[in-house]
Amino acid sequence: MAIFLRKSHNILVEMLTPLDTALIAQLRRDARASVTELAARTGASRNTVRHRLARLEENGTILRYTIETAPETAPGVRAIMTIELQGSLSRSVIRALRALPEIETLHSTNGAWDLVAQLAATDLAGIDAVLRRIREIPGVTNSETSLLLAPV
Repeated sequence: MAIFLRKSHNILVEMLTPLDTALIAQLRRDARASVTELAARTGASRNTVRHRLARLEENGTILRYTIETAPETAPGVRAIMTIELQGSLSRSVIRALRALPEIETLHSTNGAWDLVAQLAATDLAGIDAVLRRIREIPGVTNSETSLLLAPV
């Protein structure tokens, strides 16, 4: 299981206490840990742990608890694509990319490339098709793709 935290973008975020930080670290290791286990691992009382978790959820620091599967168990083909954009069209390109279901994640980056996309499709033909669609988006000036093979 994984724990997802809210990112701050010009939002005043409540300062995390040392206990909050310890709880988040424990939940990143095992999001299925019970309140009793978390209390034992952090040295806090069960009531304190329950209260801090409720507060972290309420203020949006903890967004959700979810399952995270090993990459090798995911069916299909995965790839990483770096994308160079024509600056004036970057917003429309990003909107078009977000609409593609084969794009699992999309990040802005620094350096020679403007965006990094993680792609997933059922087979190589599916990856080929999405690469073609991406390269045809007005404002995409260059790209490079690497297939993800085995985790190491």
